[in-house]
Amino acid sequence: MSIYQHYRKHEHPFVDQALSWKQQVESKFIVYVTDFLDPREQQILQMIIGEKNDEIKVLFFGGTELTERKRAVIAPYYEEVSDSFYQLTLLGATYPNKFISLSHRDILGTLMSLGIERKVIGDIFVEDDQFHFFTTEEIAPFIQMNMTKINQASIAMKEKPFNTSLNSNDVWESSTHIVTSLRLDLLIKEIYRISRKQATQLIKTNKVKVNFTDVDDPSVQVMKQDLLSVRGLGRSKIAEIKGTTRKNKTVLTVKRLKTR
Repeated sequence: MSIYQHYRKHEHPFVDQALSWKQQVESKFIVYVTDFLDPREQQILQMIIGEKNDEIKVLFFGGTELTERKRAVIAPYYEEVSDSFYQLTLLGATYPNKFISLSHRDILGTLMSLGIERKVIGDIFVEDDQFHFFTTEEIAPFIQMNMTKINQASIAMKEKPFNTSLNSNDVWESSTHIVTSLRLDLLIKEIYRISRKQATQLIKTNKVKVNFTDVDDPSVQVMKQDLLSVRGLGRSKIAEIKGTTRKNKTVLTVKRLKTR
């Protein structure tokens, strides 16, 4: 029985990576620290390591207990893991919000324009006239030196204590849906109230992500806790699969990010 049958095709490269990390720790008795992982990657890594593994363990931390993106520490079972193992830095800046408005996308776009990969950036928080984000200790000095302007706003990135981190102010609205299938195209149609043809077109033109990964196959099966991102329509997540009706339809609880 192949391990890959438990995962979707686009997840196989990450499964291979996680298996490699596991083997390194088991064979060399080292501590391995990953880049930031999204919630689905965390779930896959936990499944591969196993909750009842007597030789190694995996722990996650992203700066606070409420962060979505986290680094993982894979370590021998006897290793005492502290927050310092994750090698995180919190950076922040203020800007004149009377003259300019910054969004999560603006901040992430600026980081990407500096050649910084998404995998070394954790959660990004924006509130009033300031923003914070977690990153790795290794890349933090480069960001402080080179991230001096976002759009037309001049900024000065400074290191912040973890206990001063902003919190997410996202608002998620819950709704219940009854669907005939957990196919991606059907769920996009139902959640975003568009036609199935429109949903299929969005998927096939790479405008849909499942757990932060582009998916171009409308038949992909969606799972509990999957995060869906549709360009121009926003984000949603499958909060709960409640069961089936007498007609064998699936009852879901979906949370959709409220737009501001």
